Amino acid sequence: MSFLEALILGIVEGITEFLPISSTAHLVLASTLLGIADDPFAKSFEIIIQLGAILSVVVLYWRKLLDVELLKKTIVAFIPTGILGLTVYKIVKGYLLGNVYVVLGALLVGGLVLIAFERFRPSDEREVDFGEITYKRALLIGLFQSIAMIPGVSRSAATIVGGSAIGVSKRTIVEFSFILAIPTMAAATGLELLKGYKDLLGHFDVLAVGFVVSFVTALLAIKSFLGYIKRHSFAAFGWYRIVLAVAYFLVFLR
Repeated sequence: MSFLEALILGIVEGITEFLPISSTAHLVLASTLLGIADDPFAKSFEIIIQLGAILSVVVLYWRKLLDVELLKKTIVAFIPTGILGLTVYKIVKGYLLGNVYVVLGALLVGGLVLIAFERFRPSDEREVDFGEITYKRALLIGLFQSIAMIPGVSRSAATIVGGSAIGVSKRTIVEFSFILAIPTMAAATGLELLKGYKDLLGHFDVLAVGFVVSFVTALLAIKSFLGYIKRHSFAAFGWYRIVLAVAYFLVFLR
């Protein structure tokens, strides 16, 4: 992988990580278009640079991270993903991550779910209030997030739709999904470093480029996304997912 390719993937990751369109899907599709080999390093790279984007949440939300009650609820929400992640790590990395057909299918289905979600979701203009998230709701949100271990599902979409379905307000679940990403991606990166560190040897300079670029890009993307959802629904993201999946299949896989 070249520095230019790492730069491009870092930008893609930073823009898409917090949008309900699946950063993993975009990284897989972008890597395929760039002709990057689907080798162990490329798969590890795609996982680890997501932590760069997640660190932008630490910078933007550090004050809220001092709230002990919120931190405890975040840990509870992380538990399902943590347990399942350890259980199915080899299956996801070995058979699902990098599989274009799995990614396109998840993009398509996820797009339909987002459109249906917006069609039937009642209007909700409540301000952010993390008190809405009880420990029971936190655990349920974590279960929804675990679905995103399937590449292309989108971690943010799974948590936003799931949280809204159990009664959490739109803005609250969006910001909680940001915070929940911190332990989730920190654990994913730690597991990747532990089990796949040999694949990273000799590539730390390229990895650093993707990591830093995704961090800087994500800082801008989060602010833009929060501004967008104050005035718009998630339906546009659903249509985008469907168009991307269909167009990619017709142009590159037929």
